[in-house]
Amino acid sequence: MAYHYTIRPACEIIAKILIGTEDDHEYFFRDVLLKRYSITINGKQTTPANVIERTVDLHALRVTGSSGYQKCVNYLWRGWLIQDENDPSQFVSYKKKANASYWAHINPDRMRAPIYQNATQVIFSLIYLGLYTAVINIVNRLGNLDSLEIMLYTFTLGFLCDEFSRLWKVGYWYIRFWNVFNLMLYTLLMTSLIIRIIALSHPLDQDESLKQREMLNELSYNFLAFSAPFFWMRLLLYLDSIRFFGTMLVVLNVMMSESINFFALLTVIIIGFLQAFIGLDNSDSYADSIPFILQAITNAVMQSPDFNGFDNFAPPFGIILYYIFTFLITVVLLNILIALFNSAYVEITENANDEYLALFAQKTMQFVRAPDENVFIAPLNLIEIFFLILPFEWWLQRHIFARLNDIVMPILYFSLLLVAAWLETLSANKVIANRIRGEEDDDNSEQWEQTNGEFNFKADGWDKRVRSAKPNIEDDQSTVEVGKLRNKVKELEDMMKLLLNPK
Repeated sequence: MAYHYTIRPACEIIAKILIGTEDDHEYFFRDVLLKRYSITINGKQTTPANVIERTVDLHALRVTGSSGYQKCVNYLWRGWLIQDENDPSQFVSYKKKANASYWAHINPDRMRAPIYQNATQVIFSLIYLGLYTAVINIVNRLGNLDSLEIMLYTFTLGFLCDEFSRLWKVGYWYIRFWNVFNLMLYTLLMTSLIIRIIALSHPLDQDESLKQREMLNELSYNFLAFSAPFFWMRLLLYLDSIRFFGTMLVVLNVMMSESINFFALLTVIIIGFLQAFIGLDNSDSYADSIPFILQAITNAVMQSPDFNGFDNFAPPFGIILYYIFTFLITVVLLNILIALFNSAYVEITENANDEYLALFAQKTMQFVRAPDENVFIAPLNLIEIFFLILPFEWWLQRHIFARLNDIVMPILYFSLLLVAAWLETLSANKVIANRIRGEEDDDNSEQWEQTNGEFNFKADGWDKRVRSAKPNIEDDQSTVEVGKLRNKVKELEDMMKLLLNPK
């Protein structure tokens, strides 16, 4: 194992050099970076994977930050490299990327492109947040579900089905910080819904039932209001394609990883002191201070210790023990946590650009890896589940079911496809212009390139002024100074000759 970690940097450097030296991009993308290979370990073949997937899994920053690698990822992100319909393990170029016709790009299959999937997810997340904001600001005392609440819980059900579907397909490797975070949000919302349904079972014509119904409705709204921070923080998951948010999310992820060891140490210390305090409380045969002990320990961890309550708590042992606990928490352990967070922040920000590029590659591969044949982004996946898969897939022939999906998808994504086609047309015009100039398809012309041919720098004298100001980097500076001195001595010699021999 140590041997592999030793040769890993060398392998990354060699891979980066190979990626940077290849000029035939079409061959290099299709047959080197995106072609899946499997190796044999202990007589068994591994799951086929390509270079892009391996570097994302291994977090090889040297490779993911190389220009050729990012060009390939950018092509995947835009949908210029797509999986072959006949062989999903192969990638082919999108043939219409230079087609300037608007109607040629209205194709529901373009929703498989990561850029459009990500944009659709952002749109649905904003709608989801808007629904929540409307629901939380309109409290229905009787507890009847209105149309906005039904839409909110429908969205939640769609997101839940999407999470469980991915977990079923990928396995426990799918579980990450943001998945757990989303599941916490969806659990709070579904708890609120269940309590609301229980409240609806209480009739309105009885006073006792009405009070019970109002109490349950209030509890349901409390769960709903409690989930507000989760809603807003959830937006960060879909803004990681922006460089600033992407870098900060990497920092947050590393900080959470570093804090696991700290909280393990903190838990052991808290258990030890908690047992000591409970033992002191039991010494008088009355265990009546456990809530006070738990609150005092929590306050100390939150840097708000309360020493007054320990004056009469098994003196002098109680107050001495609490002083020791507070010192360990506030002076030692919390400073260790701050140091861990600081080191994580410095480590990430020093390689902020490479970390962001690695995150962008990971996000792209989440969309590209084993995509569904028909992309129904949550909550539209509910339509796929309840109106396509359950009633038709089990008995329709495969090609007929595929045809049915091809009819439904343009209807669902009609407005989005119109916008996507307009963007694809703009991109196609840019590709055509780049090919006319002999540039790469994804080349972006700079402002100074657009002024080429508008000015005559030689006639204006600008070329001569630049050449005169240009430093001499070919010769050593001392040699240049000696040459200048020799010229001045030569001029002085000529002047002396003129003075001595005026004729």
